[in-house]
Amino acid sequence: MPQNTSSTREIPETDSIPRHVAIIMDGNGRWAKGRLMPRVSGHKQGVETVRGVIKACIERGVEYLTLFAFSSENWRRPADEVTFLMQLFIGALEQELVKLHENDIRFKVIGDISKFEPKIIEFIRKGEQLTANNSRLTFTIAANYGGRWDIMQAIRKMMAQSPNHQFDFKEESLTPYLAMNYAPEPDLFIRTGGECRISNFLLWQLAYTELYFTQTLWPDFDENEFDLAIQSYQQRERRFGRTSEQIQVSLTAEG
Repeated sequence: MPQNTSSTREIPETDSIPRHVAIIMDGNGRWAKGRLMPRVSGHKQGVETVRGVIKACIERGVEYLTLFAFSSENWRRPADEVTFLMQLFIGALEQELVKLHENDIRFKVIGDISKFEPKIIEFIRKGEQLTANNSRLTFTIAANYGGRWDIMQAIRKMMAQSPNHQFDFKEESLTPYLAMNYAPEPDLFIRTGGECRISNFLLWQLAYTELYFTQTLWPDFDENEFDLAIQSYQQRERRFGRTSEQIQVSLTAEG
């Protein structure tokens, strides 16, 4: 479907493999605690899981992968853990950006990165510029991101473009200003760790996304677990407001 198509305004094209997968990576701390290890060990192992999921997406034909790495609410965590997460982020960027580029992966970051230290911002901008023309997979990290922040910043940008306030409040008007205006809406949302909520993640974009929750902690979320999520997605009937009978008629007409 066109990148800026709204699932509440038009019926998007769908396939057996989700075009865009969005994931909340939950359970790093509990994974470490269960092994009598410090929480930071869980975050380190979580980075290894990210590598595996990127590989799985490429092999299965997923075009967009978006991971919720650090929410705008995560600043409430213990200061030493936040500091470690920032250091881990820098380390991962240093190690992985060249590899992402070599594998034709486009790297993007969404969120209010102005609160990060200059070194992180520099790495992010360099990585986005380096990989801008890659097309095998678009890999997005949501960092200091919140769904409500996204909607509000989009409104502010839209209003700034029309200083005389001569703008039309339609979905199509706001969509270009959202943080993920370069990507289609997620087809599949996955949350690991057993929690069943979306935690202020992509509130606008998840309007008609299929939701999948698993008890598996993020460090244990391997290729097989990813396939279980895909299989669950393939069993869904994506109606977008229509009835099952309408979908059958549409499929018959296409056939």
